[in-house]
Amino acid sequence: MDVLATDLLATDMLATDIVATDLLATDMLATDLLATNVLVTDVLATDLLATDLLATDLLATNMLATDVLATDLLATDLLATDMLATNMLATDVLATDAMTQGGFRLVLLKLTLWTLASSAGRIDMPIKSIRLRKAAMISRNFKNILVVSIGFLFLFTAYGGLQSLQSSLNAEDGMGVVSLSVIYASIIVSSMFLPPIMIKNLGCKWTIVVSMACYVSYSFGNLYPGWYTLIPTSVVLGLGGSPLWSAKCTYLTISGNKQAASDGKKGPDVINQYFGIFFFIFQSSTVWGNLMSSLIFGQDSNIAVIPEEQLMYCGAADCGLNSSVNATASASARPAQTLVWTLVGCYIGVGLLAMLIVAVFLENIDQEQTSEFRGNREPFCHTFLATFRLLRDWRLLTLVPLTVYSGFEQSFLSGEYTKNYVTCALGIHYVGFVMMCFGATNSLCSFLCGRLAQYTGRAALFLLAALTNFACIIAFLLWRPDPDNLVVFFALPALWGLADAVWQTQTNALYGALFPRDKEAAFANYRMWESIGFVIAFAYSTFLCLEYKLYILLSILLLTAITYPIVEYHEHKNPTPPVKEVEHHRYKETIQSDGEKVICQTQM
Repeated sequence: MDVLATDLLATDMLATDIVATDLLATDMLATDLLATNVLVTDVLATDLLATDLLATDLLATNMLATDVLATDLLATDLLATDMLATNMLATDVLATDAMTQGGFRLVLLKLTLWTLASSAGRIDMPIKSIRLRKAAMISRNFKNILVVSIGFLFLFTAYGGLQSLQSSLNAEDGMGVVSLSVIYASIIVSSMFLPPIMIKNLGCKWTIVVSMACYVSYSFGNLYPGWYTLIPTSVVLGLGGSPLWSAKCTYLTISGNKQAASDGKKGPDVINQYFGIFFFIFQSSTVWGNLMSSLIFGQDSNIAVIPEEQLMYCGAADCGLNSSVNATASASARPAQTLVWTLVGCYIGVGLLAMLIVAVFLENIDQEQTSEFRGNREPFCHTFLATFRLLRDWRLLTLVPLTVYSGFEQSFLSGEYTKNYVTCALGIHYVGFVMMCFGATNSLCSFLCGRLAQYTGRAALFLLAALTNFACIIAFLLWRPDPDNLVVFFALPALWGLADAVWQTQTNALYGALFPRDKEAAFANYRMWESIGFVIAFAYSTFLCLEYKLYILLSILLLTAITYPIVEYHEHKNPTPPVKEVEHHRYKETIQSDGEKVICQTQM
């Protein structure tokens, strides 16, 4: 018995030595770990005092893991399940020999917690990196859209104001209207070959800057208006008109597709939003340009009184038979030459400022494509005929009535309404205020259309615009302008501005969505056919009765209502894939692969 007692005592001493060794190893390991070791030491103390309270040990472990994961809210959702599964796995390992493996259990717990903390950092870093890249792209794209929009705002503050005044300010021999016809005839010619050549060689940014200089030249021509100054500068403006708008539309389409690929959205939805933002800012140029003309011309002391006999020939009653009366009235109502010089000088300064803003602040997003085109230059005939080759697409031909109507409806308001309704019945000093009403409504509705299109679709907006224009045309046919009905002079342009906002935003977005791989040629065709509408409308402006002009406008609107739904229905059944679809799929696969890694961790 004494020998047996001695053996038991020796065994107890050996176990004590083993426990002491475990404690010593634990203390050495604790010195290497961070602040987490304080809590783990508490767990060790709990194990030494009550090894049978395993549940308490697990609860403390879970609380410690929660503290580690709470350092990053984004990683918490991904790792909570992972942490629980790991703790349960550790519990199963510990339960196999809870009495003799106390020290080993503590080491496993520490290693598990350290692994979880490291995993949190590894998962959190790529998620933050993706979010930062997306935020940076949104910021860059939005900044570029604002720069383009503000540049066009300043440029067309000058040109839009002059365009609204041409039929009234330069009414002698129809010189103002003829200059507008020459502008859009030149745009037709430039649309045939210039946009693809300039955009692919200069890039969108510098094409915009060079084209803006052409617009500023027209303002210089209005300093001393005459046949030898207005017509040449009109030709120069027209040659720069199509490249300007094609480059703008191409720039917005590229930006929209890039943003859509980054966000995993549909390209047309983002493009619609960008065009809505652009036209919201751009269409307000009508307000500022006409505000400048109204304030400056309002200083004229010789404001003519409209005689009663002239009111008889205002509105749809004008048939060109009273041209001598109108010419005399327009000459007497023309502001002083010093005021005209002041206004044109302001317009020149604003146009030069627009060029400076775009040249300095706009990012050259298609620089790589431009450099690649220069290195692998296509034959000139291939680039020259790009606009015409696209006409083989039946969808483009079907959209011709819609595009031509856009030119007709804009030319009617700026050429016919301002002359035969506003100037005839109220005087030239009211033109600016009336067009400000049009511009304000147009700007606001352009922004709303860009937002609403993703919920209502293009077709509903086009229907709204068609019905609005139809009602306005009927009103123009029946209404006889009278100064006593001042509200009507502002209400009709406001409704016209609502419809024009739809035509501009949705037609541009439609071209970008239908022809993503031929953007330059598509938008060149858009400007060409729209300019044809302008030219035809301005060409017959001097010798057709206004009533007949309204009937022509109504006929083209009805033709548009027949042809456009065909294209929209085909696009609904056979959507055009965006040009960045390959990159979009790669982006989704990258995100999905990262997500699969996280899911595997969670399942463990």
